[in-house]
Amino acid sequence: MAFCASCGSQVDGRFCQKCGTPVAAGAVGAGVNPGPAPVAATSGMTDNMAGALCYLFGLITGILFLVLAPYNQNRNIKFHAFQSIFFNLGWIVLWFVLIFLGFVLRVIPILGSLLILAIQFALGLGGFILWLYLMFKTYNGEKVVLPIVGPLAEKQAGT
Repeated sequence: MAFCASCGSQVDGRFCQKCGTPVAAGAVGAGVNPGPAPVAATSGMTDNMAGALCYLFGLITGILFLVLAPYNQNRNIKFHAFQSIFFNLGWIVLWFVLIFLGFVLRVIPILGSLLILAIQFALGLGGFILWLYLMFKTYNGEKVVLPIVGPLAEKQAGT
């Protein structure tokens, strides 16, 4: 005996006499509407893309991905968000140290200024390359753990 999937009434043909819903041949049931099939929850963005975007605007996107609902349950995305936050906080602290060092080295007239400019350029270029490297590797599905901030990020993310 076949039953309608929509209303649960008994069906003798290809259509339900009560609601008019077409019934597949050989459909049997206990008269209970099973409801629609469960739909997998998708966030619209892959984990690799979300992880790479954690690094895009530094602190802002790192905090954003820790707050947004579908992403803050994923340990991989949480790791990249925390690593982005810690990396950028370390970078800010390093720049403050360089500013202070610049004031100290200004005592040496020309050599001090050239030295601080060379250090700032090298660290700026190195930081930019590291930032691009982190985004590229994360987008390609590889996990890069930075030396100091990486283990802190793993601990915070629970990985």
